[in-house]
Amino acid sequence: MAEYLHRVVDVELDELSAASAMSIEGPRAVGKTETALRRAVTVHRLDDPDQLAVLRSAPRRVVEGTPPVLIDEWQRLPGAWDLVRRAVDTNASESRYLLTGSAAPAEMPTHTGAGRIITVRMRPMSLAERGIETPTVSLEALLTGDRQELGGSTLIGVEQYAHEITASGFPGIRTQGPRVRRGLLDGYIDRIIEHDIHGFGRTFRDRGQLRGWMTAYAAATSTTASFEKIRDAATLGENDKPARTTVGPYRAALENLWMIEPVPAWMPTRNRLRALGSAPVHQMADPALAARLVGVDVDGLLAARRSWSGDGPFLGALFESLVTLSARTYAQAAGARVSHMRTQGGQHEVDVIIERDDGAIVALEVKLTSSVDDHDIGHLTWLRDRIGARLLDAAVITTGPHAYRRPDGIGVIPAALLGP
Repeated sequence: MAEYLHRVVDVELDELSAASAMSIEGPRAVGKTETALRRAVTVHRLDDPDQLAVLRSAPRRVVEGTPPVLIDEWQRLPGAWDLVRRAVDTNASESRYLLTGSAAPAEMPTHTGAGRIITVRMRPMSLAERGIETPTVSLEALLTGDRQELGGSTLIGVEQYAHEITASGFPGIRTQGPRVRRGLLDGYIDRIIEHDIHGFGRTFRDRGQLRGWMTAYAAATSTTASFEKIRDAATLGENDKPARTTVGPYRAALENLWMIEPVPAWMPTRNRLRALGSAPVHQMADPALAARLVGVDVDGLLAARRSWSGDGPFLGALFESLVTLSARTYAQAAGARVSHMRTQGGQHEVDVIIERDDGAIVALEVKLTSSVDDHDIGHLTWLRDRIGARLLDAAVITTGPHAYRRPDGIGVIPAALLGP
């Protein structure tokens, strides 16, 4: 049996262990089942056809057994959610049920589970979880606003980050050799297109058009490109463009599978900012999927292959995607939210805004560079001038070797040294 890799979400699950029921949700193959199995006594595997057939004939058995009871891939038996909710209403003792799900069910439960079932998001592995380096800078510490001294060094450079992008954050894929990894990632994408995406009450007949849209979306990684622009990029050279009513369901279905996770725009409720944009930044669940869809490997990334929009090296976009994935994992552990900031017209933008419940933020700019100059911190200082004390801390995330704080107070943090 392969050694279990500790996940950041394990700490969150431990802290929530007093809850009667928890649902761990995220894309297929991120490790939800392995994480849940470490906490379960009774296991109902609904991806096993035999077990599913039995439970469909006698659904109430899904909540039976010595707790904690794990209901794996619960969306295959949508009634399981309501059965757990009712069981918790009857007996709300702690740690009774764990549910895992790789998609929203085709038929939604009659009750949301609010107040009974806590939902926890699990993503592909962050840089800290991959064990390539020992982090020296804690995101949770940045969120305190203490602006502590930053330190630490790493030998991880741009070549290693390119490798991590293409290796993926899926535990069962990243440990394989390059050829096997490519095959597994291609198979993962094929399964989404040929099978998984068709489980939401509709069937997409034109699989080629769906793949084209996914490829165009992948090429738009880390941009705010309009969905019309993505649609047009997916159908270059074709006069007959699919309607919004055709491609809109693609996006909805992929979100239901947690295959795409756009970064919402930051909309502060109190400040002197004006004219903030509202478009999300496009991100796939794992930058490795974007790289495979576009058809680029490590060598192609390092050769600065350009994105479809011509906005710059695709490696820069995928590096931002990798940092965003990691920041989301660390922010969730700290009870914070992740968004991005962009003014209308794009004069000022900050790649990652991490916000506490009280509205105070940490701002991170992501730069594919090993060194930082005054130009690289321009958007961060502009934001600091406008929101003052609400800005707890600010830093540039780089591919460089050292973590430190500049004389102006802006941090410089290598991506591999940032952790929860």
